Amino acid sequence: MTMNSRTRWYALIVLCLGSLMIVLDTTIVNVALPSIRADLGFSETSLAWVVNAYLLTFGGFLLLGGRLGDLFGHRRLFLFGISLFTVSSLVCGLSTTQGMLVAARAVQGLGGAVASAVSLSLMMTLFTEPAERAKAMGVFGILTDSINWHWIFLVNLPIGVAVFLLSLRLLPPAAGTAVARRLDVAGAVTVTGALMLAVYAIVNGNQAGWTSGQTLGLLGGAVALMATFLGIESRVDSPLMPLGLFRLRNVATANIVGILWAAAMFAWFFLSALYLQLVLGYSPLRVGLSFLPANLIMGAFSLGLSAKLVMRFGLRKPLGTGLILAAAGLVLFARAPVGGSFVADVLPSMILLGFGAGMAFNPVLLAAMSDVAPEESGLASGVVNTAFMMGGALGLAVLASLAASRSDSLRSSGEGSLSALTGGYHLAFVVGSLFAAAAATIGATLLREGKQVPAPGGHEQAGALANAE
Repeated sequence: MTMNSRTRWYALIVLCLGSLMIVLDTTIVNVALPSIRADLGFSETSLAWVVNAYLLTFGGFLLLGGRLGDLFGHRRLFLFGISLFTVSSLVCGLSTTQGMLVAARAVQGLGGAVASAVSLSLMMTLFTEPAERAKAMGVFGILTDSINWHWIFLVNLPIGVAVFLLSLRLLPPAAGTAVARRLDVAGAVTVTGALMLAVYAIVNGNQAGWTSGQTLGLLGGAVALMATFLGIESRVDSPLMPLGLFRLRNVATANIVGILWAAAMFAWFFLSALYLQLVLGYSPLRVGLSFLPANLIMGAFSLGLSAKLVMRFGLRKPLGTGLILAAAGLVLFARAPVGGSFVADVLPSMILLGFGAGMAFNPVLLAAMSDVAPEESGLASGVVNTAFMMGGALGLAVLASLAASRSDSLRSSGEGSLSALTGGYHLAFVVGSLFAAAAATIGATLLREGKQVPAPGGHEQAGALANAE
C-alpha cells in the first residue's frame, strides 16, 4: 500500500512502542526480582533463571527471527513476535509457581527476539530518503516501587494488543521470499544452539568460574556449533546467513563497533549504578535521577540533532567523536573517589556519556543497515541486534570479573571494603573506556561513505545514506 508521510511516522511510533515495551519489561523485571523471590520462594540461584531464561531465548533467536522476517514478511513476523511477547507476559503475570514463570519468560524472550529482529527492517522499509531515515533511526533509539510484581507483566497486555492492532493498520504488508527460497533448517538449528550455549556460558560465567569445566565446555560447544553452522552456510543453496554479507565493509565494521561499544556501555549502565548505590549509598530513586542528565541529552539527539549531524558530516565523524566522548566519560568515572559528590564526580561523566551515546547510536545502526539489499534487511537487523547483545553480555561478564578480582586483591593488601570496591570499579571503567576508544578508531577508520556496492547476490545495494554527501 502507498503510505503518506504522516502515516509512516505513525507507523514508526508503533514500532517504537513495541520496542519500548520489550526494553522496559527487561529493566522492570530486574527491579522486581526481590518481590518475585519472596512471593514464589525462589532461592538465590534459581532466581537467576527469571532473567536467564529470557536472555537465552532472546539471544538465541535474534538471528533466526530476522531471517524468518526476510523469508515470510517483516510485518507478519513482527505481529507474531508482539503477540507471543504479549501472551507470555499475561502468563508471567498470572504465574503462581516458579516453573510457570520461568517457562513463560523463555517464551517471552522468543517473542521479544523476533519482534526486535525485524523492527529495524520495517523502519528501513518505511523510510527510504536519507534525511528521513536518519531522523527515524534517531527516534527509534531512544512503575515498580508501589505495585505488585504481577502487574509489571500484565501492563504489557493492553500495550501489546494496541501495538498489534495498530500494526495491522499502519505497517505495510510486504511479502517475503519464502516461495522462492526454503528455510535452512540445519543452519537455523546450529546457529540458534550456538548462541544459546554462548549466552548461557556468559551469564553464568562469574558464578561457575571462567575456567571451570562447565564454562569452558559450554563455550567449546558454542564454538563447535558455530563452526558447523559456517560449514553448512558455505554449502547450501539457500543459506540462513549468506556469508557474503560480511564482505560488505559497513556491515562487518558496524557489527564489530557494536560489540565493542555495547561492552563499554554496559560498563556505564551497570557498574556506575553499583558505584552510586554501594559506594556513595544512593537510593534506587536517586540512582535513577543521576542518569537523568544523560537521558535528556540522548533524547535531544534522538529528536533530530543526531540526524542533522549524520546528514552534515556523514557516518564516521559523529560515530568516532561520540565514542571518544563516551570513552572520556568512562575515564572520568575511573577517578571517582569513595566520598565522591554528584556535581564534581558523577555529573561530568554522565554529560559526556550522554553526548557520546546520543551521537554514536544513530550512525552505527545506519551503517549496519545501509549497505544491505531489502531482501537481506531482516538478517542484517538480527545480526546487529545479536552483536549488541553478545557484546554487552560478554563485556559485562569480563568487566564484572575484572572488578571483582581487583577488589579482592585490594582487600587482601589491607584496603578497606569501600576503597577496595571502588578500586575494582575503577579498573573496569578504564577497560570499558578502552573498548569505546577501540570502537571509535575502527568506526572512524573503516566505515565507507560516498559509494554504493553490490549485494552478495549481485543485487544493487541501497547505500542511501552514503549518497547523501
